[in-house]
Amino acid sequence: MTPSVKIRDLTGPGRTDRFGVGGTDLGATVTAPDGRLVSVFGDTFSRAGVGGRGWRSPVVLFADPASLRTGLEWTGSAGRGERARQVVRYVHHGVRRWGRRWRRVTTVLPTDLLTIGDTIYLHVMVCRELGNVRWTELHRSTDSGVTWRPTGVRWRADHHGGLFQMLTWELGDDGWVYALTTGFQRAHGLLLHRVRADRITKPEQWESWGLRDGVWAWGSPPTVVLAGAFGELSLRRVQGRWLLAAFDHGAYRMDVHVLDSPTADLYRAPSATVLRGCDWEDEDHAVGRVAQLYGGYIVPGSTLAELHLVVSQWNTATNWPYRAMQFRADVSALGT
Repeated sequence: MTPSVKIRDLTGPGRTDRFGVGGTDLGATVTAPDGRLVSVFGDTFSRAGVGGRGWRSPVVLFADPASLRTGLEWTGSAGRGERARQVVRYVHHGVRRWGRRWRRVTTVLPTDLLTIGDTIYLHVMVCRELGNVRWTELHRSTDSGVTWRPTGVRWRADHHGGLFQMLTWELGDDGWVYALTTGFQRAHGLLLHRVRADRITKPEQWESWGLRDGVWAWGSPPTVVLAGAFGELSLRRVQGRWLLAAFDHGAYRMDVHVLDSPTADLYRAPSATVLRGCDWEDEDHAVGRVAQLYGGYIVPGSTLAELHLVVSQWNTATNWPYRAMQFRADVSALGT
């Protein structure tokens, strides 16, 4: 397999200044009902780095799908004027209510987007600090990502033993939405769930895939479908296959798994490492070596031969680079 190669920086100086986006990360992306690409980013600051003025999260940028092969070109943002605004209403280092109690909240981080009909759903983690999730919740947009409203759906942070915090999902031809989940601590394996597309906002209708009495079945208590120490996840259908891009924190790499169906055995599914973590002095984006990498979201319009990923990088010692980048990988050999 040929090495993954960087296409371009997607955020930072010269790329997203006009949207008031200097430093940001993540970048899960879907196609909106109006045909544009919608990308959602995490902690965002006005300057090129972490900290300072203009702290918002999550923020949304729109891109021209025709720009995929040469690098996403941003055409607008969810905001007033061009400046990208925070699409979930809350105050950083403020408080939000959970039941009868008020909980201190540092930030709200997006995990993934999903388009169903004329609606885009956004799953987010409400966090006290990084890795400390208060709860997760769903928001939706009915105008192709311009404005967002809470659905009222929330899950406790300890739902399914804390492995329902970070989520990625995809809609199947059978009318079910399939979701892979894990914790936000980069220390856990993956669980698999499903829900009817028209019942996505009904938590009681979600069911898990589990092993009971030697038989895998829906509705059983959830069983880890792939052990490990995972971070960000991206599940998408590409050319008739289900692709999972996963940041394997334990192995410090980004892998792509090619599945025939959402319930395929992840231990036996064809997979390849498309990016490897490295020290800063060993970086080489032309051969897929990235220092302090994470994220890894599949971009709509990708093929197995040209799989485009939005990848994050944060130099935690200097707070720059702190950006999203676009890489291209070839995983066509896994689809044969």
